Amino acid sequence: MTVDYDLIIIGGSTAGTYAAVAAAHLNARVALVVSEDIPSNWLGYGAVYNLALAQVGHVIQQVYSTPQFGILSPNHELTEQGQVPLINLTEVRKWIQTMVTNCSERNSPAILRSLGVDVITGKGEFCRLPYLGFVVNNRRLRARAYLIATGSRPTIPDIPGLPTIGYLTPADIWQERTVKVRERKSEGNWDSTQHATPKVYPQLQGSWVVIGGSPMGVQLAQTLGRLNCRVTLVTKASHILVKEDSEASLLVQAQLEAEGIEVLTQSPITQVRQIGNKKWVQAGNRAIEADEILLATAQQLNLESLNLEGVGVKFNPQGLQLNQKLQTTNSRIYATCEDTTNDYEFSQIAEYEAHIALKNALFAPVFQVNYQNIPWAIYCKPQLAGVGLTEVQARERYGKDILAVRQYFKTLDKAQLLGETTGFCKLLVRRNGEIVGASLVGAEANELIGAIALAMQHKIKLGAIAKLPQASPTLSEIVHKSAIEWQRQRLAGNKTLQNFLECFFNLRRKWSK
Repeated sequence: MTVDYDLIIIGGSTAGTYAAVAAAHLNARVALVVSEDIPSNWLGYGAVYNLALAQVGHVIQQVYSTPQFGILSPNHELTEQGQVPLINLTEVRKWIQTMVTNCSERNSPAILRSLGVDVITGKGEFCRLPYLGFVVNNRRLRARAYLIATGSRPTIPDIPGLPTIGYLTPADIWQERTVKVRERKSEGNWDSTQHATPKVYPQLQGSWVVIGGSPMGVQLAQTLGRLNCRVTLVTKASHILVKEDSEASLLVQAQLEAEGIEVLTQSPITQVRQIGNKKWVQAGNRAIEADEILLATAQQLNLESLNLEGVGVKFNPQGLQLNQKLQTTNSRIYATCEDTTNDYEFSQIAEYEAHIALKNALFAPVFQVNYQNIPWAIYCKPQLAGVGLTEVQARERYGKDILAVRQYFKTLDKAQLLGETTGFCKLLVRRNGEIVGASLVGAEANELIGAIALAMQHKIKLGAIAKLPQASPTLSEIVHKSAIEWQRQRLAGNKTLQNFLECFFNLRRKWSK
């Protein structure tokens, strides 16, 4: 049987476009099917939109911080009174749209086609007979293998009243929406017919309830707070960012609260209601008034209308059933899960999965995923980054063989110069010096975590890092200082060596008389 392609990729997500380009560079014949229902400027770049907005919030925070350097801005009196500087959201959106357009240009259909990728726009589905194929625009495509990389969207929780009063997802902040209003027919009478007004962007002002303690929820809650919105972050968990090291996540939570964001933990949402012009959210035993409700909940893959049942692919609301080679229950169909089952969306993980799936699909299915040494970062303030195991996981696996080494940003000259002294570096190290995990919370944590991940991947012991001084003053000194602290802890715990050194120096002092 002849086939049209070596690989057909369904979905224009970050993983999908990455796999298409990588396959084309290997001289494989590849088709990329992109649905027109999903905005191309959001799919794969939604995180960039929100990080750009977070950058605006960071700049605003810097405006507040200028007096400590002796710099008084023209609106200094206003910032002292707690009023946010004037912000032109229209210009902000123009800047962000320009930036995202520039970032996404390298994956535009024209660029992909120039690389040899056959880009096909349209909705399609798998078919089984007479041979396995994918039908799009009434055209039947056949390939040796298929890769599902359709991206994800927020799961809408089943909360009574939520569908009727309306809500926003992170994508909606950047999309125009139609607002329904009632027209007055005469004095005291209202027309029961709703009329559509021109499409407008959501206004980033007033009071907001952010549902979900995920990274996206934390980032947007903090940014909205810095834009002078009144923000309540609600989660049913015991604290935000529950997957992460508890010390680090609790420090981030404390920072949010210090900035005026109310964080409600162990508060499941039981209902939402519209009373007058306000929305009311029942969170635990609290009723919260809000102008807008923002859902930052778990993600689910876009799998509708693919006819997965017809080709023997098993899935459930949490995602596709995959093995360690990223094969579905149909061995010729691969997929990237993009970590959607844990409320997290990291583009580097999506690209890593696409890399493994691509090698298995084009050559032989022998490569397996291993997420152990992949670093990640959450772009709140202070930033939170990590790699490998958390302290709880490390102690469960290695028991007393684990040392938790901490070093604080306030010990760094560079952190003092920047006024960014909040945070710490925690390394989880076996007694032989092997690093099995790290959590960084502080300035530029996203830039610092890569060096630790590289050391873990290449089995570089912490003793070797201790022997390599860093340029000073820099933030990267925190890794070196953590390694020195590990050496101190090892020495303090070695009573035999302590006794030997004490005797040695006692003898030397006597010999020197």
